[in-house]
Amino acid sequence: MNEMKPKRPRQADIATAAGVSVSTVSRVLANEPGISGNVREHILRVAAEHGYQPRSTVEPPPGGLALIASDGVTGGLSVFYEAIVEGLRASALEAGMAFEVRLIREDRATPEVVRSYMTTARAEGLFLVGIDPSDALRSWIEAEKVPVVLVNGTDPRLQIDGVSPSNFFGAYQAAERLLAAGHRKILHFTGSHRHTIRERVRGFDAAVAVHGGERRLVFMGFQGSASREAHELMAAVLVEDKGFTAAFCMNDFVAVGVLEAVTEAGLRVPEDFAIVGFDDLPCAMMTNPPLSTMHVDRAAIGREAIALMIARFRDRTAPARHVCHAVVPVAGGTVPDARIDE
Repeated sequence: MNEMKPKRPRQADIATAAGVSVSTVSRVLANEPGISGNVREHILRVAAEHGYQPRSTVEPPPGGLALIASDGVTGGLSVFYEAIVEGLRASALEAGMAFEVRLIREDRATPEVVRSYMTTARAEGLFLVGIDPSDALRSWIEAEKVPVVLVNGTDPRLQIDGVSPSNFFGAYQAAERLLAAGHRKILHFTGSHRHTIRERVRGFDAAVAVHGGERRLVFMGFQGSASREAHELMAAVLVEDKGFTAAFCMNDFVAVGVLEAVTEAGLRVPEDFAIVGFDDLPCAMMTNPPLSTMHVDRAAIGREAIALMIARFRDRTAPARHVCHAVVPVAGGTVPDARIDE
């Protein structure tokens, strides 16, 4: 008498036992991306219990560690980085990547400290969030061939992978909004050692050079509240009465301070004075009138960083890549912007 061979379990059987859809089971068994590590492991465990032997399994990527600049977090940009970290965490989970986040002062991001952090986290890949590597850290990264992604950062030498908002073109478009509204004497509130902010300066200056006008850089020290400092600086400019009628601000916290100083001086916004911010932070909707700003998809930046790291794990000798995410204008009420309001 011939023995009957056990039937290979159907995907519908596995789906029922696992409590998921058949399509989810199909994607897991086909090793397709887009399924979280926990769900993938659960389905494969149920499949094995039912006698299913997968033809192949997807090796999870090596672990990653994100170091985020505590200077920026405590300086008022925490909401900006929180959204980026959410994108990092979600995509790492989906990819099955072990992932941890640690705060660090930028001046403490030395090779010795970073190596120690990575060893403790058992991480092979390093995400530098809001941190531009020092020369010493860069030399260590290159010598040890550490997979690194700059998150909300850019490498001017393009030797390290990175993802950021399109700072140059975002600032260019912000300046165009003010110029299109007829302003020709524009203040630019800025101040940072970071390459990303320098790109915003270049983009703003390029727009003014192309369309004509006068600009004045107002540098900030960021020793305390960005809004308070911007308020004081704007009030001082108004006392000088140099005829400036608009301001582009490096972020929305700065724009809040500028708006407060302008309205306290009795000027109408946007009739007498126009303002454009950057980042589209929650505070932009809380001012009166709401800020006209530039939207940055921060969660998407985090997700893109994970994709860059996985690609780097797969090919460690590939040329570095930098991904720029488009920055989208948000109308608000601090600059007349007919093209957006239409």
